[in-house]
Amino acid sequence: MAEAKIRTIAARPNAESLIKPGELVDLIEVTPLSLNDRRIYNQLLENAWEAIDKPVTHVIAKSTLRGSHNSNDRVGESLERLMSAIVKVAVIWDGEPAIERVQLLGGNLESGRADGLLEYEIPARLRKIIRNSQVFARLQREVMFALSSKYALTLYEMVQKRGNLKWKASEKFSLDALRGIMGVPKGKLTNWSNLKLRAIDPAVAEVNALSDFMVEIAAIKTGRAVTHVELRWWRKDGDASGAADRALQFSKVGRRVRAEGKAENIVPEPAPELRPRPAWLNSRGVPLQTSTYETARLRHPGFDIYFVEGEWRSWSAAKEPAKDPDKAFLAFFRSYAEKNPI
Repeated sequence: MAEAKIRTIAARPNAESLIKPGELVDLIEVTPLSLNDRRIYNQLLENAWEAIDKPVTHVIAKSTLRGSHNSNDRVGESLERLMSAIVKVAVIWDGEPAIERVQLLGGNLESGRADGLLEYEIPARLRKIIRNSQVFARLQREVMFALSSKYALTLYEMVQKRGNLKWKASEKFSLDALRGIMGVPKGKLTNWSNLKLRAIDPAVAEVNALSDFMVEIAAIKTGRAVTHVELRWWRKDGDASGAADRALQFSKVGRRVRAEGKAENIVPEPAPELRPRPAWLNSRGVPLQTSTYETARLRHPGFDIYFVEGEWRSWSAAKEPAKDPDKAFLAFFRSYAEKNPI
């Protein structure tokens, strides 16, 4: 008896990751989107997830989408691009392969207040695609926000969609298909050497540095011209996964330098020592692991980690105790930093 497939809408996001339907990973952008557009769209999907296949409106705080930027202008611009974006999704229609053209985002209502709300809708045709989806990518939030280009984020999503397939470790794409999925604008990076140098190689380096997988894209020639590529992926071993975790703690410039193999030219400044935990926190709960405080300090420079711990203790006081307090604190810290940018 064949094993029943899990429906995508049955998968659940958690404190560290979000869900993206596979059909929205390998899509062709008729209207190219920016890195920020893609991040915001992933957040809108996550926020709507509990009722994403229902004809309802969804509400989210603009500050959540703004992230570390103090201006709402970029959010509004991204929303308008997402509303005007038309994508082509490969679907099955009456048992045959077909292309469905859909809009990514429906109508929305944005508060004029900087700390206001955004109300938005998922278009009906897109809801149907999501409802019928049986393949998805689980995206780590930290990695999504650490990647520095839309090409790297797209490649990461492609690998996360495929990484857990036990029967498959590679996939071939025509060069045109890869360009479409990665969102390369028409007329840009038209030859293989430029595409590889400007988009593919930097994306591969970042995904290899920050994700749980190693990936490579190999050229396939027809005659003398590159016409196809083969995407290959494999899960990292323990040492490589640890290196990816450490890479997430570096600044964006530091990550790029290390991904490009130029770290030997950088002399890092020593980080200041972690100051003692204040006595007033002792009555709020037992201390977390020292490594947790160090991680929080490295990920969120400029924040008072003990003040945020106090906020977390107050927020979680009426809730069930966390199974892993250290992970729960780091997840809360990430959300707190996004909502209260320095």
